[in-house]
Amino acid sequence: MNRRFALFQAVFSLVALGAVVWWASRQDAPEIPSGTDALAWLAGAVGLYAVATLVRAERWHAILALIGVHARRVDCYGLSTVGYMGNNVLPARAGEALRVVLLDARTGAGKRRVLGTIVAERLLDVVALAVIFVLTVYLVLEGDVLPTDEPLLIAGLCFAVLALLVSVLYVVHRRGGLQRVREWLLPLAGAPRALASRAGLVLLAVTFGIWLLEGGVYLAVARAVDLDISASGALYLVALTNFVAALPAAPGSIGTFDAAVAFGAKALGASGSAAVTYLLLLRFVLYVPITVVGLVVLVTRYGGWARLRQAVRLETSQV
Repeated sequence: MNRRFALFQAVFSLVALGAVVWWASRQDAPEIPSGTDALAWLAGAVGLYAVATLVRAERWHAILALIGVHARRVDCYGLSTVGYMGNNVLPARAGEALRVVLLDARTGAGKRRVLGTIVAERLLDVVALAVIFVLTVYLVLEGDVLPTDEPLLIAGLCFAVLALLVSVLYVVHRRGGLQRVREWLLPLAGAPRALASRAGLVLLAVTFGIWLLEGGVYLAVARAVDLDISASGALYLVALTNFVAALPAAPGSIGTFDAAVAFGAKALGASGSAAVTYLLLLRFVLYVPITVVGLVVLVTRYGGWARLRQAVRLETSQV
């Protein structure tokens, strides 16, 4: 099962990446900027992404505190970079498993309680990104900026699938089959439940701030390549790429992220060459520095590759 899922991810990514490469090969050659202004914008983008990562780590620290897990702030900061590194180089978003295993080893809080805080992070992100996406697509931007001409149909299908899933779970529950699952999920649900509070609203506001910072990253890279997009266009790209990158894919969202950036940049008026250049530099800014930093932190502070293998085994056993 694990191998089949990994194969599915690889095939999905290869198809998406192949489509992007085919499209890029039909555009003019990208022109990587080398001027002082462009390099300054790229340095600013890297700096903004570092700040966004630090704020994410602080948010995680606050969520852990909400459920009584006394994690050191330095561990939250360090493991946030390790998690990004793992997601970028390992299958099945194993960076999250890295965070769970390594923080549990430091705090003894229990893997499911720690995993619950990551679920809470993702819930906050989904709410913030959904609001940003709807506001930018329907209230700010003009033109064809959606990957489909039938967004309401797609949304309806998603709700239908969700309703079917809920119905199936209800039937299984009535037959007593969910008791064991509920007992397993109980520790995991602590952090998401804790968000239904005033502190949860504060964390949601912080989450919007995080995505605004990432919007600044996208905007700074656009300025580096002389791509004329607005702040709302950058936020639209942030929401679009992160939703598409959540689809099953190889490490680093290979293919899916690239397809979303290419489509979004073109929808905002970029030429083919500019879109390709933007894609290459944006991927570098978002993936390369954080991966290097995370690897260094893993090796120097958290036991290196032995811990990495342990986390991979944990992740693959749950797929």
